[in-house]
Amino acid sequence: MNGSTRSGHGLQAMNRLSPGAVTRIVLRVVGSVAALVALYYVLPLDRSSLAATVTMLVTGLVASVVLVTFQVRQIVRSPLPVVCAVEAMAISVPFFLLLFAGSYVALAGLSPGNFSGHLSHTDGLYFAVTVFSTVGFGDITAKSETARLVVTAQMISDLVILGLGIRVIVSAVRRSQQRKAPRQHREGR
Repeated sequence: MNGSTRSGHGLQAMNRLSPGAVTRIVLRVVGSVAALVALYYVLPLDRSSLAATVTMLVTGLVASVVLVTFQVRQIVRSPLPVVCAVEAMAISVPFFLLLFAGSYVALAGLSPGNFSGHLSHTDGLYFAVTVFSTVGFGDITAKSETARLVVTAQMISDLVILGLGIRVIVSAVRRSQQRKAPRQHREGR
């Protein structure tokens, strides 16, 4: 089975979705991301201790790995793996960005010298997205060694997400499609 056939199966499967199913998927993604963003803005991150900040970051990174592992299993088992993969990325990437944004806000709250200025929740999110997208405008910069280490951790994690994470999700889609291919062939599809 070549790449165009595989992607063709994914498009056919997506075309078979009812409007109600599409609406449910979109609402699930939008609702999940909205809940994550709301939680991010409500948490008093700028009043965290160093121990709480480190715990939040480490726990969040572990939760990211658990989330992606769960999502990969869902993709492999899904009758619509392409749809499931898109949904997984649409939730995982914002979770990851909000995790680092929260860490930046917490670090800025610990010491004004960690960054080039005070970081609001919006500033932290903006900075996390600029680091993720490798734009780096320079208006917000990490000044302390601790802040630079956290930014470095995000940059390395970004590479892992962009390289390994996407590859794992694409492989899960392919495994799911290969599992179904013999069955569909036997059924005359």
